[in-house]
Amino acid sequence: MSDSLTSTAPPARLRDDATTIGLVGLAHGTSHFFHLLLPPLFPLFIRDFGLSYAELGLLVSTFFVISGVGQALAGFVVDRFGARPVLMLAMLSFASAGVAAALAPGYGGLMLAAMLAGLGNAPFHPADFTILNKRVSAKNLGHAFSVHGITGNLGWAAAPVFLTGLTALSGSWRVATASASVWALLVLAVLWWQRAAIDDRAAGLASASKQAVAAAPGEHPLAFLRLPSVWLCFSFFFWTTCALSAIQSFASPALQQLYGLSLELTSFIVTGFMLFGAVGMVMGGFLVGRAERLERLIALCLLASAGVLWLVASGLLPGPLAMIVAASAGLGTGLAGPSRDMLIKRAAPPGATGRVYGTVYSGLDIGFALAAPAFGALMDHQQPSAVFWGAGLALLCGVGSAWLVGAGVARRRAALAA
Repeated sequence: MSDSLTSTAPPARLRDDATTIGLVGLAHGTSHFFHLLLPPLFPLFIRDFGLSYAELGLLVSTFFVISGVGQALAGFVVDRFGARPVLMLAMLSFASAGVAAALAPGYGGLMLAAMLAGLGNAPFHPADFTILNKRVSAKNLGHAFSVHGITGNLGWAAAPVFLTGLTALSGSWRVATASASVWALLVLAVLWWQRAAIDDRAAGLASASKQAVAAAPGEHPLAFLRLPSVWLCFSFFFWTTCALSAIQSFASPALQQLYGLSLELTSFIVTGFMLFGAVGMVMGGFLVGRAERLERLIALCLLASAGVLWLVASGLLPGPLAMIVAASAGLGTGLAGPSRDMLIKRAAPPGATGRVYGTVYSGLDIGFALAAPAFGALMDHQQPSAVFWGAGLALLCGVGSAWLVGAGVARRRAALAA
């Protein structure tokens, strides 16, 4: 952080940090809301358009393929042109997605909505983390990552309630998806009003960025791709997102089939999972500053979540308890969230924040894209327990990736200290 920033009086520094964190969190929560623009309405699409779970899974895949490819490219755009304008264009894309869904005459219209929402989601992680890393002071960065993750979970938690609630009140899922567009436009208005707080190209920040780049003179913009830590972080996101995709898209119908619960009850599983995750992220924001070996904390949290999901998969629990236990798995993934983001920061080379976060987080999109149709096919073949067995196994693979990243960071620090 440059001297022009650190010389600011502490109360003003804290106020500035809080404003930036809040605005980025609002935008991030909206992006996660639009992840679930369509999935909560899947039963209604089956009713109205006669679609299969595999076809619905392809909508999710389309969203995340576009988002994943776009996210890797968006990192370069953010590093070149700045995060703020990219973030605002993303909001316009989300608004367009809601309109496309509201007007959809059939599967093609839903596919267009998925594509527009995926395009809007593409730049979020490189843009968000570029703004946070440049504008938030080092002592508050762990809490910034925590709030960033919490708002994402709250966006995921809000979407099913918002969409199914408005559908029930209005009698039409088209009204609900159109209302989602209004929300995206309101958030865009707030970001424009407070645009100075998310400006990652302010004078002091720009000079600090140039100093970071100057530390590696003549380095090719793609040089970071040679780092094993980047691809291990990518694999970590891939595996943990496969687990999340299973819960988000198919935990509700899986619990229906496995435990005989009603759709009205199981529709709250995603909301419960995300709220548990939000609580975990609050706790994780305090833990991240105290843990030297972040991969150990991540491993403990994810192993606990995997064990909980396997317990649900066994079918041994009473129905309502199974739903609560499945939702509680979000606590472990939430606890790991801030440590995960700090681990990536430690693994990233100077001056390549947007590119690294864009590449690493594209693993999230690819995980969603591949996992959704796979778990959808399991549901079509009447294998509801496999949703929870598979999610737990994916978390176990994520533990291995995080451990290798942490080991690499430790070796690099030891070499620099020698």
